[in-house]
Amino acid sequence: MKKIYFVTIIFVCYFFFCSFSQQPVYLDETKPVDERIEDALSRMTLEEKIAMCHAQSKFSTPGCPRLGIPEIWMSDGPHGVRMEFVWDDWQHAHWTNDSCTAYPALTCLAATFNPELSYRYGKALGEEARFRRKDIILGPGVNIYRTPLSGRNFEYMGEDPYLSSVMVVPYIRGVQENGVAACVKHFVLNNQEKWRDTINVVVSERALNEIYLPAFKAAVTEGGVWAVMGSYNKYKGEYCSHNDTLINEILKKEWAFDGVMLTDWGSAHNTNEAALNGLDLEMGTWTNGLTWGISSAYDKYFLAKPFLEKIKSGELPESLLDEKIRRILRLCFRTNMNRQRPLGRKLTEEHTDIAQKVAEEGIVLLKNEKDFFPIRPGRYKKIAVIGENAVKKLTEGGGSSELKAHREVSPLQGLVDKYGAEHIVYSMGYASGAPDYSRELPSGYDADSLVRSAVAVAKAADVVLFFGGLNKNFQQDCEGDDRKSMDLPFGQDELLDEILKVNKNVGVIIVSGNAVSMPWLDKVNGLMQSWYLGSEAGNVTARVISGEVSPSGKLPFSIPRRLEDNGAHYFGEKSYPGDGKTIYYMDDIFVGYRWHDTRKIPSLFPFGYGLSYTEFKYGEVSTDRKVYAEADTVKVLVKITNTGSMAGAETVQLYVSQDSPSLSRPVKELKGFHKQFLNRGEEKTVTLEIPVKDFALYDDRVSRWVVEPDKYTLQVASSSRDIKGAVEIEVIK
Repeated sequence: MKKIYFVTIIFVCYFFFCSFSQQPVYLDETKPVDERIEDALSRMTLEEKIAMCHAQSKFSTPGCPRLGIPEIWMSDGPHGVRMEFVWDDWQHAHWTNDSCTAYPALTCLAATFNPELSYRYGKALGEEARFRRKDIILGPGVNIYRTPLSGRNFEYMGEDPYLSSVMVVPYIRGVQENGVAACVKHFVLNNQEKWRDTINVVVSERALNEIYLPAFKAAVTEGGVWAVMGSYNKYKGEYCSHNDTLINEILKKEWAFDGVMLTDWGSAHNTNEAALNGLDLEMGTWTNGLTWGISSAYDKYFLAKPFLEKIKSGELPESLLDEKIRRILRLCFRTNMNRQRPLGRKLTEEHTDIAQKVAEEGIVLLKNEKDFFPIRPGRYKKIAVIGENAVKKLTEGGGSSELKAHREVSPLQGLVDKYGAEHIVYSMGYASGAPDYSRELPSGYDADSLVRSAVAVAKAADVVLFFGGLNKNFQQDCEGDDRKSMDLPFGQDELLDEILKVNKNVGVIIVSGNAVSMPWLDKVNGLMQSWYLGSEAGNVTARVISGEVSPSGKLPFSIPRRLEDNGAHYFGEKSYPGDGKTIYYMDDIFVGYRWHDTRKIPSLFPFGYGLSYTEFKYGEVSTDRKVYAEADTVKVLVKITNTGSMAGAETVQLYVSQDSPSLSRPVKELKGFHKQFLNRGEEKTVTLEIPVKDFALYDDRVSRWVVEPDKYTLQVASSSRDIKGAVEIEVIK
């Protein structure tokens, strides 16, 4: 019996010894995170470390179960938490609990010019991601809108680096308050989808720093983003997902990024480059992000067994791997090993309200002749609603940003609810096929019959609301390829011509994430730029059209009169789309309004443009003084009064021009904005504060930012082309 007791005691002691020696590394929360990271790292085998820096499924990495380090789970964003997928397949898992609130696409968020809304958007998205037990949400996207043909522009924040920078920071902070990592993407120069897997971008150092990097820099240095995703394309002949200049020199050294650098799905190409050039986490290799490849090939990834073998042979040092694991562990301590992070929420009334508010503030009123809008209930007996985009589900498709919305109210339903079914008559007019990632599917409808029916409906109506634009099908607003032209697809221009022959009282609502050509513009009375508005699309559309809400959105990109008026297209195929191997950014720093205004090529609608149902009067522009040093902050003041008949909001924009720059410079650049809400008759003074250091240009002769002593003109504006007042100051050394 004593022998049994003795053996039992030995076993119990051994059990406790093993338990304490192998306890999960996150339990001792009294130690600083860096010490806990080193503690975990010291306990891991080489094989365990290798496993942590590559995927184990389509959307997860394995962690280290022996030490209690959890798996990392991620989901596509950036405007909703994507539905679930099976473990090693691009098929939907068909769960019953993976629906989400669909938030407006990021072009709409940018059009609000409202950073506070961006924070609320990010916080709500992060709550849903956390509830769905995600550790990383793959968004936001901040690639610059360079061409209106880019298939993925709807996921980004427009053409201006300042606007994108200001809007991305609160989004990231909102997401990460939930213990969920935002993952800013796609780093960098992913400004087209066509040939994205092979194209090498040749761009000046100045354009890289002034146009294409600022929003990423703000995400890191101001937003404190925890993850960055690489892009598919190349820069300086190296793939961007393992690019020494971009990742080691700029992201990690210059910006001091302490998070995880991960691939886009399938954007890694070489073990040595991945190991040496800053890549931390490899996702999607052998599938190229799509549907082909080797099943369950995770051990064959470039940062898997090939990396392990090179370390064991001495070709690559283990210290490279250790640095990657430190970053991954830091991400874990911020997310799935953070005991303090909230539990998250899903599909709440607050989430719906935020989606609705962003959509309402993002819709842009572009034309309003004869007071076409608003259409108050009772104004017309018969309203014809024509166009597929009045009924098509636009949360579906588009590539990785597809969503399984808990609900999506269509514009038609919203208008029926607002005006009554007896006042609304609908005709499809045109039709597209079902959304598909890599091909255009036929619609199954007879196009001529649709046109005839729509014209008959328009002829019998008092007013026509035409819902056109793009959708999220292949070669429209969709990942994987670009649009073929700026023209509206599916015969919409011809359909509008036929409608206008029988009814002149026509308003157009363009639903898209990109600019479209408008040959019918002079013939219609009203025009709105709408977006992919998400779950509340129909209710929001009806509220704005009916005048319950005054539109306050501003264009986050310029709409050119012709495609060749756009800076990227002006120089021909060498500048866009390239030859499949190389593209030259010949527009350089002159992107969007910088191009139109400097080259004096008028746009159809300029950046920052947007009308309202009310009117705003600007007062005199002033500053606190006239002379500033580089360390100072300029205060610009202007009174603004709502002189119209209803409450509304105006975005006061501040553009800066330098008198005699040593290098070529745009005639004006956005350096500040403020969205001001005013009741009818209300007057307020708007103060815009701009650090003088933000006047800098990037001098590629010395590879640094420089504020040149000079005279500068500060222009207060309602858009990039509508200057309301200006004041001149001087910057001295």
